[in-house]
Parts: sequence; structure tokens; C-alpha cells
Amino acid sequence: MEKNTFLEHLQELRSRLIRSLLVVMTCFLSLIYFSNDIYLMLSKPLLNFLPTGSSMIATEVASPFLAPLKLTFFASLLLSMPFFLNQMWRFMAPGMYKNEKSLSFLVMLSSLFLFYAGILFTYFLVLPLVFNFFTGAAPDGILIMTDISRYLDFVLSMMFAFSFAFEIPVFIFLLIWSGITDSDSLRSKRPYVVIACFTVGMLITPPDVISQSLLAIPAWLLFELGIVMADLFVRKKEEDL
Repeated sequence: MEKNTFLEHLQELRSRLIRSLLVVMTCFLSLIYFSNDIYLMLSKPLLNFLPTGSSMIATEVASPFLAPLKLTFFASLLLSMPFFLNQMWRFMAPGMYKNEKSLSFLVMLSSLFLFYAGILFTYFLVLPLVFNFFTGAAPDGILIMTDISRYLDFVLSMMFAFSFAFEIPVFIFLLIWSGITDSDSLRSKRPYVVIACFTVGMLITPPDVISQSLLAIPAWLLFELGIVMADLFVRKKEEDL
């Protein structure tokens, strides 16, 4: 009986994963016609600061085709992420208590919102500041011409770095809620957290103070936000008990 139940769970999981994959492919096929427009939109933060006579280039034969296609696939993943997370939540929800369902759903929504917020923060604030600094720091006589594939890799790495940094409040909340640690213990480690934020910012961002600070300072503030939110929910949890 237990074996059949386990197989049924596996079949349900496979079904939900297949649905998620179909949604990704549907988004991809729907966007593939606009792949060049999507890439052009992503390149705006750099193109806006390129001096006259400069442009983006393709150093490989297939880059003009593959780079927009790669970006379109990542865009499809981002657009289909809410459906995928919803499918995973529906798969796990039957095994949860009512309060756990509510909490897990809120955590899922918060994670999704913060992930998208990190991408928007990178696109509208971080990239313009970084490219303004880089293009302005170029020596006289140097013509800036960035390869489209390398630009895509750089931007995607920046977006994912900031998106995961924006998940810090959820991580802190889960640590405190689960009882692994408490807010007072985390507050006592604040100086080490600040140093860690700037160290990580130095390692995963370009070697300039602007981009490092744009990652480290929000990461520290989000750490503080996670502690505050966890305090409010834990206090409410204790009052309910």
C-alpha cells in the first residue's frame, strides 16, 4: 500500500514537472519571434552610455543568432517561474497543516517578489551606474565595442547575483521561524554580516566600488528587514499559542 502511494506521488510530481516544462516551452515559442527585440531591450543600459561611433559587436559567427535565443530562453524561465512554484506548492501542500500551508504560500510569494525585485533593481539602477562608470573611465582613444555574448553573460550573472541577494529576508525569516537561531543572536553578529556583504560584493561584482556597494548595502538592509519581519511573525506565533 505504501509502495503504491509512493509511486502515485512520483507520478504526480512527474505530471507537474511536465506541465511546468510545457509552460516554459510555450513561453519560449511565443517569444522567439521577438528575441532580437528582447536582446535590444536588455542592451539599453549599455547602449545609452556608449560614445558616438561605438557599438556592440559579435565576435563569433553564430552569436547574433544564439545570444538573443539564449536570452529568450532565460526570459521564458522567468515568466514561467510562478507557474512552476505554484505546481510545487500544490504538490507539497496536501502533506502540510493548515498554518504551514499559509506560511509556505506567503514564503513562496515573498521569494518570487524579491527575486523579480532583484532583477528590476539590477536593470534599472545597477547596470546604468556600472556602465556609466566603465564607459566614462575608458582612456582617450579607446573605442568601446562589447561582444554581445559576453555582455549577455555579464548581465545575467549580475541579475542572478542581485536576485539571490534579495532572498536574504526569506532566508533569515526561515532560520528564526524554525528555531535554528534567534534575532538577538543574529543582531550580535551584525558587524560580521556587514563585512561578509562587502566581501561577497567584492567577489561577485565588477571591480569597482559602485557595484560592490550596490550589492553590499541592500544585502545588509535586507538582512535587517528579515530580522524585523521574523520578530513580528514569531511574536504573533507566541501570542497565538
